[in-house]
This record gives sequence, C-alpha cells and structure tokens, in this order.
Amino acid sequence: MIKTKQYCKIKKVLLVLSLILILGCSFPVSLTLGTPTVTPSPEPTSTPTQPPPATPQPGTDQSPLILALAPSTHPSEELIASGEAIAAYIESRTGYRVVTVVPVSEAALVEALDKGNAHIASLSPYGFVLAHENDSVTALLARVRDGEVFYGSQIIANRDKGYISYYDESRDENMIEVEEALKQFEEKKPCWSDEGSPSGYVVPFGLLSQAGVKPRSGAFLEGQPNVVRAVYSDDICDFGATFIDARTSPVLEADYPDVMDKVIVVWRIPKIIPYENISAASSLPIDMRRVIQRALIDFMITPEGKDAIQTVYGFDEMQPVEDAAYAEFIDLVTASGLDLLSLIE
Repeated sequence: MIKTKQYCKIKKVLLVLSLILILGCSFPVSLTLGTPTVTPSPEPTSTPTQPPPATPQPGTDQSPLILALAPSTHPSEELIASGEAIAAYIESRTGYRVVTVVPVSEAALVEALDKGNAHIASLSPYGFVLAHENDSVTALLARVRDGEVFYGSQIIANRDKGYISYYDESRDENMIEVEEALKQFEEKKPCWSDEGSPSGYVVPFGLLSQAGVKPRSGAFLEGQPNVVRAVYSDDICDFGATFIDARTSPVLEADYPDVMDKVIVVWRIPKIIPYENISAASSLPIDMRRVIQRALIDFMITPEGKDAIQTVYGFDEMQPVEDAAYAEFIDLVTASGLDLLSLIE
C-alpha cells in the first residue's frame, strides 16, 4: 500500500472524529492540526516586598551626630554646658543635628567610636592609635603646645661608661642606622620615666624592639629629670630615655652643672610624638568631616569658643592635621607590643 501525504492527513482527521464520537461532546474540544501547543500553568502571584528602610543620614533628627565630651564619671555642670555650646555652634554652622554624651572612660569612648555611638571626640595619643587600628576615626585637629604639634624623644647614656653617641647635635641628625647605634644596649638596663610616658618609655622601647635590641628589665623612676639623674650617677641603670631635652630641666641645673657634657644623647627620635587631637568617625562622608573641622576652627577663634573647648578638652590652641602625620608614632607604639588599653583611662 502506498501512503501519500494526503492519505496520512485524511487518516489523522478520521482518527480525531472517531475520538469525538466515542467521548461525546460534553466539554469543549479545541482541535489544532499540526504541532500541539502546551499552555503553561499560571505562576502564583507574588506578593510585592517592601524595600528595606533607608538608613537615616547622619546629622539629622533621626540620626544626630554624637559629640563626645571629655571622659568623666562625674561630669561638672560647666563641662556639660560647654559641650552643649560646642554642639550648638557646629549645628549653626553646618546644619547638622548634634547631641552630646559623656563617656565614663577613654576605653569606653574608643569602643563607642568603633560601634558608631560617637562621631566627634578628643583622643589621647594612645586612644587615637587604638581607634585608628579599628579604622573607626580620622584625625581633624591636633592640640598645639608651646607652638608645637609633635615632640621628640632621646636615648641618653653616661659618657664615662664608654657608650658611643651617634647623634650629631650640630646638624641635628643621627649618623648611622638605628640597629647599629642601639645594639650597644643589648642586655643593658634602662631607666624609664613611667609606664604611660610616650617619650620616656613607650616610643623608645618600641624603637629598641623595632631595631631587634632586647634590653634587661628597666626601672621606672616617676619623672624624666629622675631618669637624667640616674644616668648621671651611674649606679642605677646603663641608659635612659627622656623627652628633648630633659637635661636642661631647671631642677637639674644647680646639682648637675656638667650634665650636658656627662650625659650624652646616643640617639634622637625626631618630633613624631603627638599631643591629644580631635577626631571624627571615618564613617562620616569626607565633606561632612571637613565642615565640622572648619566649624571647630572658627569657634576656637572666638572668646566663648576658646573657653568652651578649653573647658571640655583642655586645648588652648589647635591646628588641622592628617592621619599620615601619625604614621611613625603608630609604628613605634605598635612595635612596643604594649597593652595600650592599660595605658588609657
């Protein structure tokens, strides 16, 4: 039998009609000759989801900037009033909503900055290092003392003990690599000022550690002139560390007229040690940080502003500063390996 295309088509139609006769016509039937089309099942209607609530912009009534005052467990009324004056001035100059808080300690303040519970604060040098390690702050303004924002340190020794000075005073510079200069203090006993002193302990100790020099356990003498006395007398320690230049202290002049000759500077650490600063949360946009910085500068030049900032933070003068200025100090403090939390109040 020869099956042509026409024959196949007729046979297909007859087959469909037979099915209709068998099943009856009790429901509609759609006939489509050729390739059948599959109608997809309807998708369930999805319930529209609400977008997550937007985070309030900092500096608004919903999310005000938090100005931290000097840490205190019992803040005075004068401190609180002065803090409110600073906040009000920032508000008037920037349009940002500012509120004040008084942390109970600097450790609590560093934690608050890390968690976003403070945005503007004054920090000690160690407090700034801790907060900077958490990437929670950036420096705005540095405290100025005696016209300086940073000060230096020096490692001293008794000339008669045979130690060699590698500091050229006429040129105000060190002459060789620090590792070579300080290796003469390996297993020697130092005299330190006190455990919290940046110039009389922490930074010089960090420099020795960075240079790979391990001295013996040191003596803490509670005062940098006392360190000079101990090095001079040659019966307590082999070397010591002080700020620049503790040898010229008036309290030493009468009893040690030859101190500048007998106590030599072996190595001088340049002016890298900061005083306190005012920092802002690094989470704030840079333009916001800049207008806050400008507002504080402008407030400081007014009599009432200077009084308020002096009352709250102890600053008589301040100037703009960048984080990069603290890099060497941070490196040496970190190299010391000391527990900074134990050094802040």
